[in-house]
Amino acid sequence: MKKQLFMFLLLSGLTMLMLGCNPDVDPVISETETPTPDPDLDPVPGNKLRITIGSVSFTGTLANNATATAFKALLPMTVSMREMNGNEKYYYLPDNLPTAASNPGTIQVGDLMLYGSDCVVLFYETFQTSYSYTRLGRLDNPSELAASLGSGSVNVTFELI
Repeated sequence: MKKQLFMFLLLSGLTMLMLGCNPDVDPVISETETPTPDPDLDPVPGNKLRITIGSVSFTGTLANNATATAFKALLPMTVSMREMNGNEKYYYLPDNLPTAASNPGTIQVGDLMLYGSDCVVLFYETFQTSYSYTRLGRLDNPSELAASLGSGSVNVTFELI
């Protein structure tokens, strides 16, 4: 009886193993998460931005929120942005801006965010984050952003277009 039970379990296990490796069964393919459009970045007249680093200029779109509106009132401005973590440049504003911080989950290259109520952050790498930010805007085509920003502090001009 023990031998028959052992053989039954062995054959059942082998059958399950063989069925699990059947090439005719379609594997489950996980869907990649597609980013949902950010309603804060819908085009609005007067929300276009130029960011100039040295001789290179980038265009961007400011968010449709109170924070971006307050930031817009400060423009044009040229600031010295400092390096942090090999993925961002930051600058502390002299005054606080209104905030509505949330965790974006993933920071994208070209995101322009406010950390806390007074720290402007320009991201030049894509990565996961556990921090909360208020969106200021996003660059339209940030493909050369990292090279333009370099590895240390850099002067950056923000202006409306």
